[in-house]
Amino acid sequence: MKGSTVHEHETDVPASDLWAIYGTLRAAELTVELLPHILAKFEVISGDGGVGTILHLTFPLVSIPGLESYKEFTKVDNENYVKEATVIDGDLLKLGFLFYMIRIEVIAKGPGSSVVRTTVEYEIDDAHPELEAVARAAPFGVIAVKLSEHAKEKKVITQAAS
Repeated sequence: MKGSTVHEHETDVPASDLWAIYGTLRAAELTVELLPHILAKFEVISGDGGVGTILHLTFPLVSIPGLESYKEFTKVDNENYVKEATVIDGDLLKLGFLFYMIRIEVIAKGPGSSVVRTTVEYEIDDAHPELEAVARAAPFGVIAVKLSEHAKEKKVITQAAS
């Protein structure tokens, strides 16, 4: 069974400011720092955060039963502000997902506003329909809110220091 789920977060942070976070390893670093209940730690297996980077993500034990960690392969489009991370190994595949990909798009709405659209695309083994509830974009919405707040706070601090 194939499916997808989408979450959008509109913010008064410019797309370029958000992409400075999302387009790099900074998004994972900040998620661990600001939201350890969502992501416990990450390790760079190879790459620098750009195209072809492989990350090993570790989740808190309280998140989803059976989901401790997985590895993902990253594609980045810096011109269009799109990042895709496809799971290539780990617990999501062991649980019964045949395919799991997260696409994050930072879309400019104006000079000082943007939308972070997160899409989770997945395919699950027909023997595990309960996994459809695991494939949700809501946690990425929480991340989008927190990263937007961080970007706005950093901009305010930078402007105050000028």
